[in-house]
Amino acid sequence: MTTKPKISVVGAGLTGHGIAYLFARAGHPVAVYEPEPAVLRTLPARLEAIADLFGDHRGVARRVEAATDLAFCVGNAGLVVEAGPETVPLKQALFAELERITPADAILASNTSAIPISVIAETVRDKARVVGTHFWNPPHLVPLVEVVQIADENLPAVEWVIGLLRAAGRHPVHVRKDIPGFIGNRLQHALKREAIAMVAAGVCDAETIDDVVKFGFGSRMGVLGPMEQSDLVGLDLTRNIHETLMPSLDNTPHPHPYLVRKVEEGKLGMKTGEGFRKWTPETAEAVHKRLRDTLVAIARARKERTESGGG
Repeated sequence: MTTKPKISVVGAGLTGHGIAYLFARAGHPVAVYEPEPAVLRTLPARLEAIADLFGDHRGVARRVEAATDLAFCVGNAGLVVEAGPETVPLKQALFAELERITPADAILASNTSAIPISVIAETVRDKARVVGTHFWNPPHLVPLVEVVQIADENLPAVEWVIGLLRAAGRHPVHVRKDIPGFIGNRLQHALKREAIAMVAAGVCDAETIDDVVKFGFGSRMGVLGPMEQSDLVGLDLTRNIHETLMPSLDNTPHPHPYLVRKVEEGKLGMKTGEGFRKWTPETAEAVHKRLRDTLVAIARARKERTESGGG
């Protein structure tokens, strides 16, 4: 039986613990480094909560080793996944340190959601070992991982990581050009830009935007991607719609003034009670629960299909 490579996760926060769990569940030895003692103390309970969610034995959670020493955590690692704050100087300093203290053949990956991997790798001499691995939150429930290639020299590392993720039950995709936001966030925020512009222009309110997405085209997006849907209806129809629509779409080349004003007024969303919409603790929790329950149901159904041989 082939020994599975050790996975080291740097950061035990929102995504880090989920990444650690999914690799432990796939049978890898896993270690997690976290510099904040309070965050590290809660790690076992959060891992056990994921085990309970899936109906796994809690022994899966206990296979994840917590570490307060970075060198100890990443020693003998085959893959190191950085899951820290979205701060360029911090990530650059960390990757320079990781190159120094990890095995020379270890792959160094960043879970950044938007920062180009080439920027993060500026401080690394051997850039062939650096890739992007953008897990979507929560990573133990959302199967997609965007694996980002910097240049031709990174291709072997990208292909190895894709194979590792696929074996761990994820759905990795290959991002062949290292662009800000990669694929998913560029699509998501293109939609957000238009949505914000329509609310700002008085076309509708924020609740209507959400209803149109949730009860309209959004309900089919888990079944049909945008390219599939275009082929389904025909590219001639798609072109005709674009000829009418494209000239009027928002093309603001920076955060929309309406969004900037909201932030400056301290209206940051659910955490402050108001953003584009108004929130109470109860209505905010209802949204969290609706999202959590839906993702759990999808993940459980996927697990059942896999275990029954349905793919």
